[in-house]
Amino acid sequence: MRKPTKPAQPVAEPVQPVKPTAEQLLAARDTTIPDVAGPGLRVLFCGINPGLWSGATGHHFARPGNRFWPALHRSGFTPRQFRPDEQGELLGLGLGITNVAPRATAKADELTADELRAGGAALTDRVLRLRPRALAVLGIGAYRTGFGRRGAAVGRQPEGIGDTEVWVLPNPSGLNAHYTLDTLAEEFRRLREALER
Repeated sequence: MRKPTKPAQPVAEPVQPVKPTAEQLLAARDTTIPDVAGPGLRVLFCGINPGLWSGATGHHFARPGNRFWPALHRSGFTPRQFRPDEQGELLGLGLGITNVAPRATAKADELTADELRAGGAALTDRVLRLRPRALAVLGIGAYRTGFGRRGAAVGRQPEGIGDTEVWVLPNPSGLNAHYTLDTLAEEFRRLREALER
């Protein structure tokens, strides 16, 4: 006699992001979006600056080609791949997001060195106030300029900020051809595993 089978559970369709219009993207230039942050985080992830998709939607790493959310999941930081509009759920996992420079641009190279240095100083103050266990700056160039560390390499940095470890991870933008999603996730995983030791 065959056992009765459970009815199949409906599979939820993934929510597709609403694509901002050209006008909304243009209007997003130079806007800012709030951090996802609080005191005592395990990791405060720090992008270079918001892109226009992020400025238009108010969500970090919102452009569909950005690999932040898949890398975060594949590295074991999140139990599933979150969408940008679920960014608030990171706080419950001890994770947060901020940026070196606050203003939204089409490309990070639109930022000036002075903006990155000012952003580095403001970020240092933010880290001293929030005291995350680790700060993960996502972009070697922004870290080198923003913090005056010309010889910095990807990985844990010898200099922390107060009690906070500083790590530099690759920029997750789809434009960063030096890293595949797998190699990007591996760098994120190194950070996670170091914090768990």
